[in-house]
Amino acid sequence: MLNVGALREGYVLDHIKAGKAMTIYHDLKLDQLDCTVAIIKNAKSNKMGKKDIIKVECPIEDLDLDILGFIDHNITVNIIKDEQIVEKKELRLPKQVVNVIKCKNPRCITSIEQGLDQIFVLADEENEVYRCKYCEEKYRGHRNK
Repeated sequence: MLNVGALREGYVLDHIKAGKAMTIYHDLKLDQLDCTVAIIKNAKSNKMGKKDIIKVECPIEDLDLDILGFIDHNITVNIIKDEQIVEKKELRLPKQVVNVIKCKNPRCITSIEQGLDQIFVLADEENEVYRCKYCEEKYRGHRNK
């Protein structure tokens, strides 16, 4: 049995589609934080068959989890304080994502201006369609499909 120690304060990201933990690790920029991160890949799951899990020990305010709603809004986010789950966060598609999607339109201002943020706004929640704030280029679906 695998044993990963309890967290004092932080997050447990559960029900991640198997093989997607490293994508989430990079998208959340966990490599840039000075904190403990445990990645468990291909764990057995009754619900999913296999799943990935990420445990992050850091102050709760250090992570912006809105990006997870874009990646896969089925991920379970358990917030830990004093080694106890104090909240389970329900994820939703964010209204806006910044520097996660790159605009593919070669005429978009973001292709010309190097320092400009890539901002996409949720245009159609039902179909998970985002549009570039600058040129209206479409991006369909979240990244975990």
